[in-house]
Amino acid sequence: MITSLHIDTARTWRGGQNQVLLTVNGLAEMGHPAVLVAHESGELKRRAGEGLRFVGFSPRSELDLQAGWQLGRVLADVQPDVVHAHDPMAVALAATAITMNPRLRRPALVAARRVDFHLKSHAFSRWKYRKIDLFIAASRAIAGILVDDGVPRDRVVVVHDGVNIGVLDRQPRVDVHAKFWLPRGCPVVGNVAALVAHKGQRYLIAAAAQVVRSVPDVRFLILGEGELRPALERQVRELGLERHVLLPGFTADVGGLQKSFDVFAMSSVTEGLGSAMLDAMADRVPVVATRAGGIPEAITDERDGLLVPPQDAKALAAALVRLLRDPSLRQQLGDAGRERIIEEFSVDRMVERTVDAYEKAIAMPRT
Repeated sequence: MITSLHIDTARTWRGGQNQVLLTVNGLAEMGHPAVLVAHESGELKRRAGEGLRFVGFSPRSELDLQAGWQLGRVLADVQPDVVHAHDPMAVALAATAITMNPRLRRPALVAARRVDFHLKSHAFSRWKYRKIDLFIAASRAIAGILVDDGVPRDRVVVVHDGVNIGVLDRQPRVDVHAKFWLPRGCPVVGNVAALVAHKGQRYLIAAAAQVVRSVPDVRFLILGEGELRPALERQVRELGLERHVLLPGFTADVGGLQKSFDVFAMSSVTEGLGSAMLDAMADRVPVVATRAGGIPEAITDERDGLLVPPQDAKALAAALVRLLRDPSLRQQLGDAGRERIIEEFSVDRMVERTVDAYEKAIAMPRT
C-alpha cells in the first residue's frame, strides 16, 4: 500500500486536471490511499465529489510561503510515501514545504510533466526541479525533452494519459446540431482545446476556409476558452467563415457533444499527448491530428487516424476533406481508434504504471 498526496494548483478544468482526478480515484480504488490538495475555488474541487479526501488551498504564486507552510502541515498530517506535483507551481510549493519542514519524514517527490515545453532555466526553477526524485512524462516526446534539459534518464519514466472508457460510454450523447442550431445533417468537425497559440486553432480556421470549397455544408465547432479568442474571431470574420466556424466557448457537456462530431481535428503546434483526442478516439470519432509532440505515440497514420504536419493548413484541409467524403474510412478509423485506447490508454493501465513509478521513486536515494 502506497499513500500519496497530489497537488494541483489550477483553477480551470483542462486535460491535466482530468488526469489528476482519474489518478487519485484510480489509486483509491486499487487500495492506495490518495489525498488531493487543489485550489479552493477551482473546477477540480467541484468535480472531486464525495468519497475523496480533499484539502483546499489558494496559492498566489510559486513563492507563496504561506501556502508552502500550509502544505507542510498537510504533509505532517498525512505522512505520504509520495508527493505527486501535477504542475510547475505545485512542484515549487511541494519543494518549499519539504525544505521548510526538515523534521518530516521525507516523501518521494514526483512531478508530472504533460506539456512538451522545456524546463525554465532561471535559478528558482533549477532549485525546485533538483528536488524532484522522479519525473512522470505523459509521452516519450516529453521524456526526451526532459533528458535534453539535463534530467538524468533514470529519473524519467513514461506513463501515458489514461481514458476512463466506462465513464465515457455512460455519458449521454448530446445532439450538436440541436444545441448550436446547425443545419440538420451537416457534417461537423470538432476541436476541443484551450484557445492558446500551441493548440494551433488558427491553422484549423485557415484549413476550414479550404474545406468549405469542397464540402460547402460543413461546420467547424471549436470548444474552449483562452487568450486568443479575439484573434481567432477576427480571423473567422476576415475569411468570411461566420456561418461555418463557431467558437461557443467552454461547455460542461463537451463529452456528450464530442460523440456527435463526424471528425475530431487536433491542430496542435506542440502537444504533450492530447487527452481530448484520446477521449474522441475512445468514442469512435475519427481523428485528424498533427504530428506534434506525443500525438504519434497514440495514432499510427492511416491505421487509427490521419496525421499531418503541424502548421500546415493545406495538408490539414486535405485530410479533413478526405474523411468527410468517405464514411467507410471514418468508421474504419473510428473503430481502430477505439481499439487503440482499450489496448494502450485505459485508465487502469495508467494507474498501474503510476504505481510502478511510485515504487521506483520510493526506492531511489533522495535528492
